[in-house]
Amino acid sequence: MRATFRTAAVAAIVALTACGTLTACGSGSGTGTGLPADPEVGSTAAPAPEGGHPAAAALPRSKPTGMKIDAAGVDAKKMVDLAVDPATGELGVPNADTDADNPGWWTQGVTPGEKGVSVLVAHFDTKYGPAVMKNVKKIKLGDLIEVPREDGRTARFKIREIEDVAKKDFPTDKVYGDTNRPELRLLTCGGEIRNGHRTNNVILYADLVA
Repeated sequence: MRATFRTAAVAAIVALTACGTLTACGSGSGTGTGLPADPEVGSTAAPAPEGGHPAAAALPRSKPTGMKIDAAGVDAKKMVDLAVDPATGELGVPNADTDADNPGWWTQGVTPGEKGVSVLVAHFDTKYGPAVMKNVKKIKLGDLIEVPREDGRTARFKIREIEDVAKKDFPTDKVYGDTNRPELRLLTCGGEIRNGHRTNNVILYADLVA
């Protein structure tokens, strides 16, 4: 299901179910080290890239192998493959038991650096405690998300927008809509814990710069 030929209907189904599966973040039933408070990220945005610097040239397809965000102290050496469950239509998330500190990549989308939207998912916390995106509130506009790839290259994305939105209001078209530029979306959870799960999604929108 590549971004270049996904229909709007399919994109909507994937996005809405992706929002649902991210409720796996922040289960309050565990007995681990304790959960971090609401990250209180807030929403902020810079001018769209079309009005500023030109886009970096798109890279060929190559699977991601990790993720680094210096601003948040993230230096993951593994990238988990994620797919849509054909039985439920839900986009998977990294396994909270084994990969709370590793991001995941939606394998049916483009690879980071290719033309189009590449989607990554990472936990803010799980029932065991803080996870890889526990310092998401430290991330600011202009910070870099670096994604090493199997071909030895690193796709570097500059964050253009940070959105903290209730899961019921997940911006489907904005996150999964087609683009003629290499872009990245990094999804995690935020908000308060209600009924054992985080109420919000924090979405980082970023553009390839190198």
